[in-house]
Amino acid sequence: MSQTDTAERVLLIDDDAVFVRVLARALGARGFGVATAGNRADALTVARELQPDYVVLDLKLGDDSGLALIPELLELDADVRILLLTGYASIATAVEAIKRGAWDYLAKPVDADQVVQALRSRAHAAGEPSQPVFAAPPLKRLEWEHIQRMLAECDGNISEAARRLGMHRRTLQRKLSKRPVREAGPG
Repeated sequence: MSQTDTAERVLLIDDDAVFVRVLARALGARGFGVATAGNRADALTVARELQPDYVVLDLKLGDDSGLALIPELLELDADVRILLLTGYASIATAVEAIKRGAWDYLAKPVDADQVVQALRSRAHAAGEPSQPVFAAPPLKRLEWEHIQRMLAECDGNISEAARRLGMHRRTLQRKLSKRPVREAGPG
């Protein structure tokens, strides 16, 4: 956890230590005071102490979800601008992030200039989130995300998820053992 006193404070929440170190250094060089957290509990503690102007939040925080953390951060400060980052971009996730109160949503890989632009955009100043631009995700990617949502709804119960999805349990296990399809980065 690092912190610098400046006019604009940003809390960077991600469990990828290398990414956090690089982005924190880059944001610091652009005039932000940066604090970091690698998990939900640390993020809430730092957010209470720091009262950041901005939060840059990863969708996946180990076993925790960045989506679930959005309302908790807004409860601490309703004016904080939250930028959600993810390596698994989808329109459904972007819509859910905005519904929960995120200001914007960016697909990884991102650089510090993209993050700063998203945090400081005019649309944000007007109180409206910008519209994320996405290419249609591959069908296998959509299937994988649907399976993950169903599995989450079933609290990890593979048999119940398979029943709800209308497939055999072994078929679902086989699909879960495969890595998700990566989307092409922004062109």
